[in-house]
Amino acid sequence: MGKEIIKKEMIAEIFKATSHLLKFPTIKMWIDYDQEVDVLYSFKRPQRATDSEMLKNGILFRYKGDELVGITILDASKR
Repeated sequence: MGKEIIKKEMIAEIFKATSHLLKFPTIKMWIDYDQEVDVLYSFKRPQRATDSEMLKNGILFRYKGDELVGITILDASKR
């Protein structure tokens, strides 16, 4: 696949995600993907979370008090 096709596909995916990212409750965001375990970590850094909530779909919300400070997505490449 040529570089131009790859660039166009990546740009299209970025544009799809942009409107969703702008809805997150933070201005600065950190994102890290661990390919070995297929987990995506995002939001504030450092998190220093005091509580967490695991949803049935494999998404973990991390809180510091009432503030959402992190999201962990298990099996990220399959979503």
